[in-house]
Amino acid sequence: MTSFSINALFKTLPPVGRQCHPRISSCTIRPFSSSPRASLNQRDKPRDIERQILDREPESSAESSSPLSAITKMMQGDNPASSSSQASNYSRMAESLEADVVKDPYSDRSPPHHLHVYCHKHNTVITLTRPNGEPMMTASCGQIGFRHAGRGGFDPAYQLTSHVISQITERGYILDIKRLEIVYRGFSKGRDGFNKVLLGNEGRNIRGLITRVCDATRVKFGGTRSRHVRRL
Repeated sequence: MTSFSINALFKTLPPVGRQCHPRISSCTIRPFSSSPRASLNQRDKPRDIERQILDREPESSAESSSPLSAITKMMQGDNPASSSSQASNYSRMAESLEADVVKDPYSDRSPPHHLHVYCHKHNTVITLTRPNGEPMMTASCGQIGFRHAGRGGFDPAYQLTSHVISQITERGYILDIKRLEIVYRGFSKGRDGFNKVLLGNEGRNIRGLITRVCDATRVKFGGTRSRHVRRL
């Protein structure tokens, strides 16, 4: 049927013309529809997530009462009461720890033993002492066979250091030592020999126990005039 005949039937016979009239597609949206707007809600979800990630201010009261925003604020420390309480707790812990350390410096660790190395130009003497200063053993280059001018060189100090470390291990002193401090005195060749042994294979047993290295060389300040330096 042509469009002219359809229009004529629509005017003369309205019920018949309505049946033959082309139907309107059902995809159009009714102006007064009560169906929920699911598509708009889906569009708002990415915006809400982005707003929470960027920590923006919520637009409604529902967003402000969400648990995620509260957790975010708590993690960022927005609550002044909680931050002040944490700071006060940290300050109390620091004060108590400082008081304990002042009362007993070695409360959390064992007191150190001391290994004194006296490096004179004529001899080298090594002494191991307890934390209270009581000597445990002492040795010099003369005790291992060197005599007179041969006691002040590099090789005598090297052999003496190896002997002392082996004696500390054989006598079981190394089991009592938890922390060890090295105390140098003097700047002769024996100091280099001691360092060579300590950093070598012979000193692997006590090298891990050393916690401090200090220098106790005496320095003259004032007083009487010293002897002139010998020149050869």
